[in-house]
Amino acid sequence: MQTYDALLEALADPMRREIVERLRRAPSAVSVLADGLPVTRPAISQHLKVLRDAGLVDFDREGTRNVYRVKPEGLGPLREWLEDFWQDALAAFAAHVNQNQPGGSNA
Repeated sequence: MQTYDALLEALADPMRREIVERLRRAPSAVSVLADGLPVTRPAISQHLKVLRDAGLVDFDREGTRNVYRVKPEGLGPLREWLEDFWQDALAAFAAHVNQNQPGGSNA
C-alpha cells in the first residue's frame, strides 16, 4: 500500500512533476516525453520508474515501446491525507467560532 509520503517524495522532483503534467495531457512514450526536456531518455526512464513505483503512472505495451499514462487512483493516499488535514482545520475553526460567539463557553 502506498503512503502519501511516497507520493510526496516522488513528486518533490520538478522533472517528475513535469512528466506527470505531460502525461495528464496525453499518454506518451519515453521518446515523446523526452522531446523538449533538458534530460536524456534514460533519465526520463529513471524518473518514470520512480513515478511507477509510487503508483502514479503505469504503462501499456504497444509494439516495441511502452506508452505511459497517469494513474489517477495513485493520488488516493495523498488526497486522503489532504482531506484529513482539511477536515481537522475546519473542525478547529468551528470550535473557535463556537467558543467565541455570544453564549459560547468563553462568554
